[in-house]
Amino acid sequence: MKRLLPSPWLSLGLLGGWLLLTRTFSLGQLLLGVLVAVVMPLLMAPLRPRPGPLRHWGVLARLILRVGGHVVRSALIVAAGVLRAKKRPPHGSFVTVPLDLRDEHGLAALAMITAVIPGTVWSELAPDRSALLIHVFDLDDEAAFIHHFKADYEWPLKEIFE
Repeated sequence: MKRLLPSPWLSLGLLGGWLLLTRTFSLGQLLLGVLVAVVMPLLMAPLRPRPGPLRHWGVLARLILRVGGHVVRSALIVAAGVLRAKKRPPHGSFVTVPLDLRDEHGLAALAMITAVIPGTVWSELAPDRSALLIHVFDLDDEAAFIHHFKADYEWPLKEIFE
């Protein structure tokens, strides 16, 4: 069964998406949808990355809660910065964060976290994965930001993936 459907949830999603896009449940569309749902995951299987090693599920749960809290807090801070921009313009800056994290799954998770936190933009990863360039919306203390970034995001991801 695993050889025919390497990703059953993906196949189910493809079938559902196909039927929703065609807006009909005729036999022909159902058969075409099943064909797409079976063939596409088989063709794309070589492109799928290997599963990541997840360790320390408790750390992962705390990280998810922390990121959720930071999203809300950062959204409020960015909104306040935009509203007071005429009185005190934000001091946007690029920050180079040295990285200890090397795992590709951990780096991907770090990229998603950086993208979802308002006020931060992942700009560039060094070719040797030793440093990350981030643009910060309003930066007062670069050293404090680097410490906060590493302690809140990189170190938990390192514990989870390495």
